[in-house]
Amino acid sequence: MHVVRILATSIAIAIAQNAGHFDYDAKAPLGLTEVGVEHRAAADVHDITYASPRGGCVPAYLVVPKGRGPFAAVIWGHWYWENSPQRNRTEFLEEAAALAQAGVVSLLTDGPIARPGHVEDKDPLSERQAADLQQQVIDMRRGVDVLLTRRDVDPNRLAFVGHSYNAAVGATLSGVDRRFRAFVLMAGTMSDEIDRRTPEYLEYRQKMGPEKFDAFMAKYSWLDQGKYVSHAAPAVVFLQYGTREKYLTPERARQYEKIVSEPKKFQLYDAPHALNAEARRDRIAFLTAQLKLKPLPQKVIASIPDLVQPPDPK
Repeated sequence: MHVVRILATSIAIAIAQNAGHFDYDAKAPLGLTEVGVEHRAAADVHDITYASPRGGCVPAYLVVPKGRGPFAAVIWGHWYWENSPQRNRTEFLEEAAALAQAGVVSLLTDGPIARPGHVEDKDPLSERQAADLQQQVIDMRRGVDVLLTRRDVDPNRLAFVGHSYNAAVGATLSGVDRRFRAFVLMAGTMSDEIDRRTPEYLEYRQKMGPEKFDAFMAKYSWLDQGKYVSHAAPAVVFLQYGTREKYLTPERARQYEKIVSEPKKFQLYDAPHALNAEARRDRIAFLTAQLKLKPLPQKVIASIPDLVQPPDPK
């Protein structure tokens, strides 16, 4: 038992050290600004910005239901599909507006790469790539602060939904920020350790140069999502993957599922990276159960448009 306690303590220290890379000044001013508002029948969609702890502003939509609350809250993280018109905060806007009818306040942000003025660095081993990912995790944590300043938000009913790049962000958040009750992680990588065993990874390592590649991965080992999502408990994690993927195959998805802490849920869909309506129905049902929401009518769920996946630009 003594050895077990020592091991548990060592793991806890390692997690805390890694998580420290995502610390920020929570007492700094939020810098919350409203750009405009769209009034819909069931919700108001506020176009806002808030200050990023890493500099600049985070553009976001804040979707607020009609009524007084208290409301559950969801933070949404979009994919970065290069030639999609919804590689930004618009991806989940209609889903968030529908969930407002169930009593959910939603925050949908533009990630650093999708923001005006961002200059893309195509070098996959650049400091910028790592900094952008780190900033996105921190900006999402700051987004929690934005939500919890609202008196109509129940702090005990907070969830995160992330797709692709932002599924990986959510995996990191799950072990860093304990304010979340549940996570839906859609079609995203969950572990560098698992990826390192794949033929694609080994081929890419050779292409980039093993010495340079290994040095980069060692320097930024704290960005590995697996270090965090394996300690997401007590938050519940719902993993959603498509079967028609070139890289994120069902076999790889099942390997990711094994490292995620309990309690968890895992589901495959006959779909590409964009997933499909069935995944959306399951996602809403999961959030309804975890956040104790009013059930949405099926016709409302069916009215949410599908995410279109353009052809692979590469």
